[in-house]
Amino acid sequence: MSEMNAHISSPFEKALNKIRDDVIMMASLAERSVRNAMTGLLERNTELCLRVIADDEEIDQLEKQVDKDGIGIMLRFQPVATDLRQVISAMKISSNLERVADQAVNIGKRARKLNALPVIDETQLLGPMYADAMTLFGDSVRAFVEENVELAVSVKGRDKAIDQQDLDISRRVTDQMARQPERITDYLNLIFIARHLERVGDHAKNIAEDAVYAAAAEDIRHVRAEA
Repeated sequence: MSEMNAHISSPFEKALNKIRDDVIMMASLAERSVRNAMTGLLERNTELCLRVIADDEEIDQLEKQVDKDGIGIMLRFQPVATDLRQVISAMKISSNLERVADQAVNIGKRARKLNALPVIDETQLLGPMYADAMTLFGDSVRAFVEENVELAVSVKGRDKAIDQQDLDISRRVTDQMARQPERITDYLNLIFIARHLERVGDHAKNIAEDAVYAAAAEDIRHVRAEA
């Protein structure tokens, strides 16, 4: 009999399923926000940028609900071992998802400013980095939902590639700043957007680490990923 089934009644399972469902909903909303923000930038669609800012409140409220429900579960059921890890991990993942949504808002605000100005060709440099960050984010969430330790561990190693993309874009955009000093502020917005995408990768790594902890009781936060 599993630890979860060992509970005398079903209310614990219902409460845990609810908190997991809210985390999955948060993940879906956070992913949509990043996609809207970056599509708004790459396609110069300011309406999408504004939608990201408006949608942020729903994600904030879900994070508060997950925290409230998580504390309620611990006080009411006093879970141990696997059950406790799943509650704690869901709460920590919720926090990272809220921060991913915050990065989307930051991107949306900067994209809105850039869309009001003449096109900067270097904006397209962000496309591949955005695609890689979203793949990493999606895999981290899937690892949590499916309790897939192997996939979660792979996310930790793949985050380095996004860090390198951030550095490469910053170098190229900085070179352009020297050639077009009248647009320094605009180029700085591109550099900051790349940094926001890099942080999405960081949060994906955090989510993957918590997925491993929930599924396998292993803390890989300070374990070096293999090159």
